[in-house]
Amino acid sequence: MSYLTVFNDTNPEQVLLQSSNVDVIQQQLQAAGVTFAQWQANAPVTADSTAEQIIAAYADEIARLKAAEGYITVDVISLSPNHPDKQQLRQKFLAEHTHSENEVRFFVRGQGLFCLHIGAKVYQVLCQQNDLISVPANTPHWFDMGSEPDFTAIRLFNNPDGWVAHFSGSDIATKFPLLA
Repeated sequence: MSYLTVFNDTNPEQVLLQSSNVDVIQQQLQAAGVTFAQWQANAPVTADSTAEQIIAAYADEIARLKAAEGYITVDVISLSPNHPDKQQLRQKFLAEHTHSENEVRFFVRGQGLFCLHIGAKVYQVLCQQNDLISVPANTPHWFDMGSEPDFTAIRLFNNPDGWVAHFSGSDIATKFPLLA
């Protein structure tokens, strides 16, 4: 189940909002400039599906996003609990950073926690299978895949180099709850 928790950015104990209602999640994130949507595959997707099969299953939605937003690169990222670099990858994404382009992720399976630092708030969005999130360019954020990552996501980029982060140097991410 998708879930949104909003905190005061200076007090991780102060929860301003919690909701699993998709309409509330969409409204809250839209007001903050973030896109949140849900897609359904037009073909079966499993943990064993190849990147090509996954991209084909969502071809219509991907084409629509590419046309609307000018994305030029599409790939699939998949991590499992037995990935040898899982802890190193988790730490890399946990540091607050920005991108010069939107960060677009569509979760095909599993889950991940996007934490967005917008204004005086931190929005924690637990994205699960069928969730699409688009974090606007230059939005400070971090991502937690958990200690035992198990997810597959489609990524869309405007930058042919793919994922390029600009780290803020802030320790804010260490102050808020993470996935187990």
